[in-house]
Parts: sequence; structure tokens; C-alpha cells
Amino acid sequence: MNTKLGLGMLVLITGLTACNKNESGSGEAASAAASGPAIKFVKTQDGSALDIKPELFDTPEAKEFLASGKNPYIGKEDAIKAGKKIFQLYSCTQCHGPEAGGQVGPALTGPNYNYAKDATNKGMFETVWNGTNGGMGAKGKGLMDPSDPNNGISPDELLKVIAWVRSHGSLTGNEDS
Repeated sequence: MNTKLGLGMLVLITGLTACNKNESGSGEAASAAASGPAIKFVKTQDGSALDIKPELFDTPEAKEFLASGKNPYIGKEDAIKAGKKIFQLYSCTQCHGPEAGGQVGPALTGPNYNYAKDATNKGMFETVWNGTNGGMGAKGKGLMDPSDPNNGISPDELLKVIAWVRSHGSLTGNEDS
């Protein structure tokens, strides 16, 4: 418990320091950029560390997610519409169905998930970014096609897809666990 409290205080102090140094920018985005990732990603396959280049988190919303694990696009209609288009563009519908309710692959809308961690936005992000043991390949930028580091979904795009998926279920993924 003391470790969590200490870590929380460190993040808070770092964020406040970053806010004071950069009055023109977003506090949370400046904090994430100044202090590096506040959350650690793990692979769905085995729980080992998942390293994602911090520079890929290149929008204020992606930086906020990197700092907090919370998806700022949840409930935002423009992001949800964009997420639907991206879901279709990456052919997610082929396995998960047109409304993410499942087809050949599992339903993504919950409340029950193949991977319990997918109830959180951080968990769903990790699963989609790096793939699963069950047959879904990595979709993250640079992982989807290792021969082309620019091929694949960006963190910002993935957050919009997750916002669209969450719009079909009862969980926002931002609930405290």
C-alpha cells in the first residue's frame, strides 16, 4: 500500500512540476512527456514487459492515456465515429463482427472477456497492440508488419477504436479496478 501511495505522490509531484514549467501546454500531457510513461505495459501472451516507444504517443489524448491508463476518448462522439472507421479499415469486423459482438473471434463488448484484463482500457490496449495467444496478431505500429515500422495502428487510433468498442457495452474501461 505504501508503494502505491509513494508512486502516486511521485507522479503527482512530477505532474505539478511539469505544469509549472510549461504553462501553455496540457498539464497531463506535459507530465507524460516530461516524466516518461507512468504506466507499464505487459504482453497479453505471457505478462512480460511490453515496450512501446513513448514518441508514438503523439497526441494530448494518447499522452494522457500513457500517464493514467484512462482513455480520454470514452463517450466522445467524434472519436467513436473515427474508431468505427478504423475498426473496419483494419478488418477487425472479419473476426469480431460488425458491432464487435463476436463472430469467429470473441465479443469485445463485455462484460465477459477472453482475457479478464480487457475490462480495462489499458488491458484492451495491450491485447490489441501486441496480439494474443489465441490467434490475433499484433496490430501496433511496427509490430503488425515488422518489415515496415510505420505499418500498423497508432496509439491514438487504437484509443478511438477502444472508445467505439466501449460504446457497445456496459463498461467504459476507465473504471477503477
